Amino acid sequence: MPFADQLIGVDVAERLVHEIHAVDPQCSLENLRSATKILDPLSLRERSDALRDALLADYPESYTQLANVVKKTAEISQTFSGWMIWPVTSAVATRAASENTTASFTDAMALLGLLTPRLSSEFAIRVLLRHDLPAALNLVRQWTDSSDEHVRRLASEGTRPYLPWAVRVPQIVNDPACTIPILDALYRDESEYVRRSVANHLNDISRHDPELVTSTAQRWMQAPEATTPKLVKHALRTLIKKVILRR
Repeated sequence: MPFADQLIGVDVAERLVHEIHAVDPQCSLENLRSATKILDPLSLRERSDALRDALLADYPESYTQLANVVKKTAEISQTFSGWMIWPVTSAVATRAASENTTASFTDAMALLGLLTPRLSSEFAIRVLLRHDLPAALNLVRQWTDSSDEHVRRLASEGTRPYLPWAVRVPQIVNDPACTIPILDALYRDESEYVRRSVANHLNDISRHDPELVTSTAQRWMQAPEATTPKLVKHALRTLIKKVILRR
């Protein structure tokens, strides 16, 4: 399974142990150390989940206990980045959802935003979207004003109905209009990285609600930026392909 090895291999898992132990040497990280030895037969997602579960087991007391260690590691280490971040953000989201308090939920959303420049939090945020979609979307809409393009992209990418590799958020699939305000705020973004995510998000919606997609695209084209036609064309690619195939 070379692909998984390249992204979350034993070396990445061991570096994660090193990063956390550097800020919390009092914790043995017994579970995380053990998890580094069982990765070989696992798929990429299974590897991330195994490291997530191990991290939760090593910090079982509360969301605050786990979050403080993660924040401190991010504060002092520039090498706390890359694919090791996926299980970390997943652990943060999972613990916050299970603790089920407004304080832990809000802090976890902020922490995912803080970590997303190191590796996108787009997979982890799905846990919190599923847990409390209205509260999550309220915070996500605030990210559209962020000065960091990675955070702005997370607002669009993390809420995609059919984000590759990610768990589905049934509420978004069933009510795709709920994310249109996010796309409205970002389709003219200065970053192509963000705009491409917006196009992919709108294309996802076309699977179930082509009328919503076309009406949104038409609205955007009423007062387009120079970059809008390219974005709209990319967003409508699936619908255009269906029209061509019908001919």
